[in-house]
Amino acid sequence: MVNDQIIHILRRFVPPYKVQMGLNIFFNLLSTILSLFSFAAIIPVLRILFGLTAAEVEWVDLAQVSGLQNMIAALRSNLYCILNDQIALHGSSYVLLMLGLFLVVMTGLKCGTAWLANYYMVPIRTGVLRDLRQQLYDKILSLPMGYFTEARRGDVMSRMTNDVNEVEASIMSALDILFKDPIMILVYLTTLLIISWQLTLFVLVLMPIAVFFIGRIGRSLKKASTRGQEQNAEILSSIDETLLGLRVVKGFNAQSKLRERFVTLINATRATFNRINRRYYLAHPLSEFLGTTLIAIILWFGGLLILGDHSTIDASTFIYYLVIFYSIINPAKDLSKAAYGIRRGMASLERIDVVLNTYSNIIEPKQPQPVRFEKQIAFEHVYFRYHPEREVLTDICLQVPKGQTIALVGQSGSGKTTLTDLVPRFYDPSRGNITIDGTDIRQFATHDLRELMGIVCQEPVLFNDTVYNNITFGVDTSQPAPNGGTWQAAVEQAARIANAHDFIADMPDGYNTIIGDRGSRLSGGQRQRLSIARAILKNPPILILDEATSALDSESEKLVQEALEHLMSERTTLVVAHRLSTIKHADLICVLHEGRIVERGTHDELYALGGYYTKLVDMQQ
Repeated sequence: MVNDQIIHILRRFVPPYKVQMGLNIFFNLLSTILSLFSFAAIIPVLRILFGLTAAEVEWVDLAQVSGLQNMIAALRSNLYCILNDQIALHGSSYVLLMLGLFLVVMTGLKCGTAWLANYYMVPIRTGVLRDLRQQLYDKILSLPMGYFTEARRGDVMSRMTNDVNEVEASIMSALDILFKDPIMILVYLTTLLIISWQLTLFVLVLMPIAVFFIGRIGRSLKKASTRGQEQNAEILSSIDETLLGLRVVKGFNAQSKLRERFVTLINATRATFNRINRRYYLAHPLSEFLGTTLIAIILWFGGLLILGDHSTIDASTFIYYLVIFYSIINPAKDLSKAAYGIRRGMASLERIDVVLNTYSNIIEPKQPQPVRFEKQIAFEHVYFRYHPEREVLTDICLQVPKGQTIALVGQSGSGKTTLTDLVPRFYDPSRGNITIDGTDIRQFATHDLRELMGIVCQEPVLFNDTVYNNITFGVDTSQPAPNGGTWQAAVEQAARIANAHDFIADMPDGYNTIIGDRGSRLSGGQRQRLSIARAILKNPPILILDEATSALDSESEKLVQEALEHLMSERTTLVVAHRLSTIKHADLICVLHEGRIVERGTHDELYALGGYYTKLVDMQQ
């Protein structure tokens, strides 16, 4: 199961970093081999200290030797001959010093290559993290608006932060498992087999028992990790809701209620992660305990071999064997921890894939038609529903001639905003068609379609950036400015038309002033006029106004209404109106009731009917 997960992770994320991965493997292998030479210096040191026997200093002709075991024995005997000669010439202290220097040099090379292996791992780690975040962000930008009516923002943010970090850690564990620890274990085990195959076979019989006990601990980690990430998402959602509604929370003295809910949530999350982390941290001490137990058993069995009459291993070589075997314990412990990390990471990856694999019902045409708007926008028997059980729009038939202003009025929930959201394809109709000059808008690329449109919402959407960057948000400033001027001049002109230039000029840094998160440093009227200036600068042929003045005081409304009149001049405009006084001069007013257009006409015509529109006007008056 874990092997399949490792292969899945590596195939998915590592291919762009093949060069770095190859260098990492190479230096890991080199570091492991150099560590063997470092350990090997122990044997001659011990033999010198204990005294070389006459049999050990006989020179052997390697050409006469066959078989791996015999070749190793011959090489060792020749090495001892050289050491014995050096001892005779310079003394034992000199030879021990040289062996110590050899150990230092080999250890330095080993550490250097180990650092290089990690050096080439860093761009893989940071690159995978960047790629995953980019994929998630691109997916979020491409998802239809309908997705965000169901998903909570806190949950989406959790998947982009907590889950991505967990997957990144999981991938690193997978890389360590596949390209570092197995290399070390394989090289060390091969060396152990060469030194003593009897002792190594005995070890290999015992190791699966240890692996079995370690594996049992991690089986429930994935399920618990999934719940933990879901609880983290709930915490983010709770914080997000609190910050957005802080004025209401304080106004209703509801702090204690929210605090109680938040404390319950974080206590439950703490309990979940207590279980996860306790089990996770059990891996290291358990593997260390089992490793020490194995060493104790090996000491007993190795002792029997050394004391036996037909032993193929001496005491100094046995100590070297133990040093190598002990070196296997650390990668084995890391292997078990990495396996747990993968289980945790896969739980997070599944949550991320829910977003990445979300199907978008706004389908781009394979061969998009060129967008032309010369005559009209037409709604042809349009139906729409968010959920199967309730129709939001029913049999909407409406023509919006170019250059005219069409106002949509009606009670809350009658479908006004939904109707305007269908024009830029934030949603697609359940039935029926919307056409521009006779061509279904689903035949246009959404980018080209939305280039025709400017949108001013009831709640202005501004960013924590400069005034200039907020106004130019909808245009490409790398292209030449309109009318052959500069973009700065075009921005100032748009701000003047939107009645925004005066308050911008009074700011500390003028158009370079940072306006705060969501424009928090501005008043409601100022935010709305900035959003109008943004639409003016884009200069779209089609304008959608969604209750743009409903949340303003009388003075701000007057300034914004003047700006809107400038913006609407000679444009095709769909207006969702809350204050009916602002749309008296519309070319056509459509009254929506429970998703249907029940009345249409001019202000005077509708008021004279004495129907829905008359009641709406009378209630406002």
